[in-house]
Amino acid sequence: MDMAYLGEFIGTAFLILLGDGVVANVILKGTKGNNSGWIVITVGWATAVLVPALMFGAMSGAHFNPALTIALAAAGKFEGAKVIGYIIAQFLGAMFGAFLVWLMYKDHFDATEDPGTQLGVFCTGPAIRNTGINLICEIIGTFVLLFTLTSGVAQASDGGLGAIGTWRAWAVILAIGISLGGTTGYAINPARDLGPRIMHAILPMKGKGGSDWGYSWIPVAGPVIGAIAGALASVAVFG
Repeated sequence: MDMAYLGEFIGTAFLILLGDGVVANVILKGTKGNNSGWIVITVGWATAVLVPALMFGAMSGAHFNPALTIALAAAGKFEGAKVIGYIIAQFLGAMFGAFLVWLMYKDHFDATEDPGTQLGVFCTGPAIRNTGINLICEIIGTFVLLFTLTSGVAQASDGGLGAIGTWRAWAVILAIGISLGGTTGYAINPARDLGPRIMHAILPMKGKGGSDWGYSWIPVAGPVIGAIAGALASVAVFG
């Protein structure tokens, strides 16, 4: 097996464990971090990307995001033959990471009576439901992510961004969360949203509501569109 696929699986699992984990710590009832707020979530999510990127960057290029993988391939900066394998590994890793979050916070999920709060640990949702605007928000957020990550940074053969790009990713994800995340929760990653949403539908959670499948296509389509546009724009500007 190509070790890059293993790196994407484990790295994405870490991403979701730490990312959804900080959301669980902030919004679930009775946790030590309950009600600690949006800044904690945004810093936690940025760091959730940084940690596995530092661990697995040399192994896989630290994509952990199907939109990033697709966009790099579209821009000619990643081998097309590996795209499907990367995406499968990313989704499986996201699902496993979400399972670990549920296992760790099970008592707090059980203590949280609001099904919307439970769902909010696993996946994103709009502050104001407006399909067109929600889609545009995800496109813009992911455009900023890809344009920033690929601007003036030499790509490795595996599509990785190297040490500079890893810390750049931390900074831009933090900025997106603080500045642009208030409308849709800034999925900017199809695996980050759809993988845990699937686990929410599967897991035996006390008082669980629906998984909001009617919204689920937006944090998949929006990031893919935005990522491709951002990567191609970066190529046009920076080469």
